[in-house]
Amino acid sequence: MILLTRKADFSSAHFYWNPAFSDAENERIFGKCANRQGHGHNYTLEVTVAGEIDPVTGFVVDLKQLKDILEREVVSVYDHRHLNYEVPEFVTAIPTTENIAIAIWHRLEGKVPGAKLHRVRVYEMLDLFADYYGEHV
Repeated sequence: MILLTRKADFSSAHFYWNPAFSDAENERIFGKCANRQGHGHNYTLEVTVAGEIDPVTGFVVDLKQLKDILEREVVSVYDHRHLNYEVPEFVTAIPTTENIAIAIWHRLEGKVPGAKLHRVRVYEMLDLFADYYGEHV
């Protein structure tokens, strides 16, 4: 088995807000990230798949097909969007880096022919990222 990672980039806006909390509690917990106008990030996504190398092609997966899947399932949905208002999975989930990684896993799981999804890593900033390996929470 070998692991293969492909990157993609998208830019999105979001804010942190829990409707179960009061306005004051949201502001205390989330600070300036609770501003409901939102703020943006240039995210980097890394998707790692696991599989065997095809002896004919030398590939684990068709790289163009993997790029197209990432574009269709993630980039076209998240890029230049306000996650809280425009992406269905964040109507009820706070779009933290952790929750974005989990949501992307669910968007990709079972959609990469010939390989198993191994890891989704989402960078919100160069020094902040979340990894998800498919553990069900």
